Amino acid sequence: MKELKEIKINEKDIILQDNLVRSSILPEKIAELTRNVVFKGDNVVEGPVFANRMEIQNGNLEIHGAVFSQQELYVNNAVKGKVEFRKCVGSSSSVVSRSPHCELIFCSDINAKSVILCNAFVAGSIYADEVTLENCVVIGGVFATQSVELVNSIVGTFNTPSIKVSGIIQLLLPSAFSVEKMVASADTRLYNLSLADLGALYKGQDEAANSGKIEMQIEADEIKSNLVDSNMQKTLRSYTVVGKVLAADLLDTDKFQNHFLLAAASLGAQLLKTYDLGVDKDGKPALLSVEKIRAFFFDIMAGRIQIKTIDGRFDISQITGRA
Repeated sequence: MKELKEIKINEKDIILQDNLVRSSILPEKIAELTRNVVFKGDNVVEGPVFANRMEIQNGNLEIHGAVFSQQELYVNNAVKGKVEFRKCVGSSSSVVSRSPHCELIFCSDINAKSVILCNAFVAGSIYADEVTLENCVVIGGVFATQSVELVNSIVGTFNTPSIKVSGIIQLLLPSAFSVEKMVASADTRLYNLSLADLGALYKGQDEAANSGKIEMQIEADEIKSNLVDSNMQKTLRSYTVVGKVLAADLLDTDKFQNHFLLAAASLGAQLLKTYDLGVDKDGKPALLSVEKIRAFFFDIMAGRIQIKTIDGRFDISQITGRA
């Protein structure tokens, strides 16, 4: 890859192909505010990028700075390479990627009016009006002002007026929230991973005896609350296993190392060094890089890494007797 090779600039577009750009791509005059940025081939941009519309047509791409697109950030369906955004991504309109073969990584938050992603890893959170995720992992939360649709995905939590789910949905935090009742297809399975021994699984070791995923029953695990003040009344539904988690807090769950694993995932691009969870099953350091954490959660989502189901029944006297 050569620096500033074949950069084509006209009044509408910047077209980058096999370039290493050591500076930012920012408008310097009013006319450049409507300039589109198109990425072809392999590119690395070390600074921030501002575009009227950003399109990724093919190849690998790394952008180390923040990204903002006024109209749309679009990943072409034919993209098969690795596309990585090291810092936050924003758009006044939409962030869209439907490519099932693109290795798409967001190391920080996404903020847009509409977010539609397939096969993406988001280390931060998503903030939007409408969010649609298919085969995605979001370490943080999915926060929407209108609706969320999840298909075969892992998310930290969600908070939205309307939620639609299908396939296998897995939550990393004990609770998630909606205003309207969750709409689930007949094949939906909802699991909570807040008591899973993710640290041991990441290292390839056996899970702790009192750990595992919790299968949630959408009807039984829904708690409906009415929030009232002097001016308004609001209904909020939570889908929670917090009762089981509170009981399990009498155990030593710190050894699961879940918090450290998730924190390393969300801060990966900002950390000055690579941390590890100790040694893995082969005696080597279990390094916490964004790429390794992404592969780990996608293996869970695809079923290549199996998490045992925790027994939802417990005896308080038995638990306290082991404390």
